[in-house]
Amino acid sequence: MLRGYVYDVENAEPLMGVNVVLTSSDGTISGASSDFEGLYVITRLPAGRYFFRATFIGYETRLDTLDLAAGEIRTYNFSLAFETRELDEVVVEAERDGAGAAAVVAGLQTVRPQDIDRITSPDVSGDLVNYLTTLPGVVTVGDQGGQFFVRGGEPTQNLVLLDGMLVYQPFHLIGFYSAFPSNIINVADVYAGGFGARFGGRLSSVINVATRNGNKRRFEGDISVAPFVSAARLEGPIIRNRMSLIFSGRMSVIDQGVQHLIDTPLPYSFSDVFGKIHANLSANSQVSFTGLQTYDRGTIDPVGAADTLSSSDQVIWRNKVFGTRFVLLPTSLPVQAEIILSSSEIENTFGQEIDPARRSKASRFNFSANITHFMANSNLDWGLFLSAIRLESELGGDFQEVSTDVENVTEVGAYIETEIGNPDKIRIRPGFRVASFPSNGVSFLEPRARVIYDVGVHRFSAAWGLYHQEVVGLTDRRDAGEVFTAWTVSPKESVPEAMHAIVGYQIRPVPALRFALEGYYKKLSNLSIARWSAFPRFTTSFQKADGEVFGIDARIELDTGIFYGFVNYGHSKVEYVAKQSEIQFWFGTQELIFSPPHDRRHQVNALASLAMYGFTLGIRFQFGSGLPFSRAVGFDEFILLDGPTDVFEEEGSTRVLYGQPFDGRLPSYHRLDISLDKSFSFVGGTALVLQAGVTNAYDRTNLFYVDLFTLRSLNQLPLIPSFGAKFEF
Repeated sequence: MLRGYVYDVENAEPLMGVNVVLTSSDGTISGASSDFEGLYVITRLPAGRYFFRATFIGYETRLDTLDLAAGEIRTYNFSLAFETRELDEVVVEAERDGAGAAAVVAGLQTVRPQDIDRITSPDVSGDLVNYLTTLPGVVTVGDQGGQFFVRGGEPTQNLVLLDGMLVYQPFHLIGFYSAFPSNIINVADVYAGGFGARFGGRLSSVINVATRNGNKRRFEGDISVAPFVSAARLEGPIIRNRMSLIFSGRMSVIDQGVQHLIDTPLPYSFSDVFGKIHANLSANSQVSFTGLQTYDRGTIDPVGAADTLSSSDQVIWRNKVFGTRFVLLPTSLPVQAEIILSSSEIENTFGQEIDPARRSKASRFNFSANITHFMANSNLDWGLFLSAIRLESELGGDFQEVSTDVENVTEVGAYIETEIGNPDKIRIRPGFRVASFPSNGVSFLEPRARVIYDVGVHRFSAAWGLYHQEVVGLTDRRDAGEVFTAWTVSPKESVPEAMHAIVGYQIRPVPALRFALEGYYKKLSNLSIARWSAFPRFTTSFQKADGEVFGIDARIELDTGIFYGFVNYGHSKVEYVAKQSEIQFWFGTQELIFSPPHDRRHQVNALASLAMYGFTLGIRFQFGSGLPFSRAVGFDEFILLDGPTDVFEEEGSTRVLYGQPFDGRLPSYHRLDISLDKSFSFVGGTALVLQAGVTNAYDRTNLFYVDLFTLRSLNQLPLIPSFGAKFEF
């Protein structure tokens, strides 16, 4: 066996997608490609002399001769240097498999930093969230709110991981930003469904972000300013070639920037700080320490009603994530071992900052061990995990007594999955996951499977699996745009469950053009949704519901080098069946079928990017059909007659008179964004990037928030001109 890590000679960062080929003395060829950590593994190598060749687009080819003994497990790490020869013309004819807007395989989309930076945004630096919003199965509430619905799922049903660590709420209130700027990302795998046995605890999707390790050869960084945020990044060696540090920090400057450009109050403030130390302990082992902290604060009020963040009800959330990751290649075993220890926490409040009406906190300690066995024809992956979860909530308001709740949950389990078949034609990846919650006395067995079948330029794929979610997040969706979330534990007799089924087709007739089509179905059972009530209050008491999701996504992508563009279209239908006991008294039926507030039937995303003479022009268009909401038809005052009551003196409690739940549709959402970038390079490796652009170019009025108890509303962002600059050193 031959294995090892591939690095960039300039910064010692891992290189993904490097092709490593061994040719024996009799002409037999064996090979492999490096993964996101730069790891390649070639098995089934008889003793003998081999000609070694490693190639990667844009880098110099590495050649060597290796002698392997019988049964030897050789670790061979190497670095590749960037190709410096001058060429008359450069034509990129291939990308790493799985990358690109239309390179979706059974719900899996692989995203690289260069993919993110192609997306038109109001910031000179890219952010993962801007790429996610172009995916046809992703529904957002717009450019405010920080809520993502993936193929019919709720935001709290998305599993977001940073270097294997859970992040509860990684998206900022301003929808252009998340906790993941592109300059800290190595690669991100986005599963819109059908994810494998390694991932669990969520019903809808997985966003698995692997961050960069930082430059181990020299210091570098960048500083940027834009109307929404100011940002800085610094990375470099602590011990040259062995240990590195990467740090990134961003802070909103809305009150000094964009708020003055549009002369409209934007009562939002947010920030995020990321840090990572990575060390190569030896040729076969490495360790990293990662931390992330985010902060969001915003006023949910009609435009113009609140000039400052402190004058009205606010939503505030804080994320804290810390952890360590250890990776080992045992010298005498064909195995890779990964151990992750992490702590994740989110605190969410709504109301006045000093004395909020609602407060929720979720914290989690997690241990996981993931083992990969490199075998003759495939890999065998298995792992163990243990989590200790604490959930706290304190919910109150003007019309209810304060209620508090504290819950502790323990989760333990294991998974196993492998890949069988011919890597060049058909690959089948079955797996099983077992999860147990001793504190609640429930356990689950979740089978999963993925299939990829290649025939020439055609690729067929499919995925299927069962999923459960013991810990759920509740949001009062009666208010369109509501962003407060309380976490609680599902009753053991009705834990939410989902079945995913995905089929896909992809064709790449020429290197520059790709087309993909996917259909999907989700069967949802025992969903925990907020109880309907005529009173303006919110509790962790919930009703059960079942649901179904049908959808189809179509994507076409063109990349000629100078021009890049894609068009994505998504059509879906989401239906819930509510089972709250009061339904029969309100509507005369035992169950009520309705479309939840994230049921967006039609969605279009289009991007065009033209690069010429050092300029890059980007144009992006978004369209989404209207989302459902519950219409209020009137109000009255309710008096509880639990004793002698003077109805002339008792004011009573306000009650909302609803029509059929979610029987209305908000107006459609659409927006056009334009940006123009210009880069300048200077001596010593420094560079300056300038950007000018406009968000919502034709000033479309898009609705964001409706409070059904007061009928107040808040619109999305208007036309915003922007100017940004980034200095790289």
